[in-house]
Amino acid sequence: MKVIMEVRERHRPNLPIEAECIVPKNFMGPEQTFHVWKGNKKLDIRDVFHIRRDGHATSVDKVEIIIRGDSSHIKRIGEYMDGGKITIEGDIGMHCGNFMSDGEIVIKGNADSWLGREMSGGTIVCHGNAADYVGSGYRGEKHGMKGGRIEIMGDAGDFAGEALAGGEIVIHGDAGDMPGADMKDGTLVIMGDCSRPCGNMTGGTCTVMGAVRDMLPTFKKEGTEKKEGQVLTRFTGDYTS
Repeated sequence: MKVIMEVRERHRPNLPIEAECIVPKNFMGPEQTFHVWKGNKKLDIRDVFHIRRDGHATSVDKVEIIIRGDSSHIKRIGEYMDGGKITIEGDIGMHCGNFMSDGEIVIKGNADSWLGREMSGGTIVCHGNAADYVGSGYRGEKHGMKGGRIEIMGDAGDFAGEALAGGEIVIHGDAGDMPGADMKDGTLVIMGDCSRPCGNMTGGTCTVMGAVRDMLPTFKKEGTEKKEGQVLTRFTGDYTS
């Protein structure tokens, strides 16, 4: 079953919309009325999207939502997602895939901050760039992503994998400042460059295939190892943690 959602033209397209109702399980049964928020204004979801359904589904894993149009200011799509697939044909706003536990999200454009925040399972693939806090916890949270996989084909912003507690994040481009800060477990792979990785790290593994700018002095060199034809310097730490 496919659910095609095309973003309507809006008078003020830069005003964010919160649409946590957009998860595959909500579109399995008969058509229902769902609401989204634009500021403090509650809107019917059809005020924001043209919606068309093709086919039917007997399980959430058979549902695919396809989002077309300018969705760069639409937040929280895929929040608490537990199965199925969401394909976003352009850019997506903040908090996409918050707390997801299963399923797949494919973003063909760029993603705003907190992509996959505190997720515990499932897969997110972003074919463009991602902003800050990929797979991280929100303000005050001690644990970020706990399971699943996030793959960024482009670059990521600052604090990717902050408080990472499980799962895997792979960034094919560069990462910004302090990826893996407060990392507790899991795997973070950066194919490009980054700055000051893994401050206050207590567990997990971070691999940087490119250059590290300003390596923190609280890590200790432990020799070298070869990976994918490259000789990498191996560090242990953070010894202040």
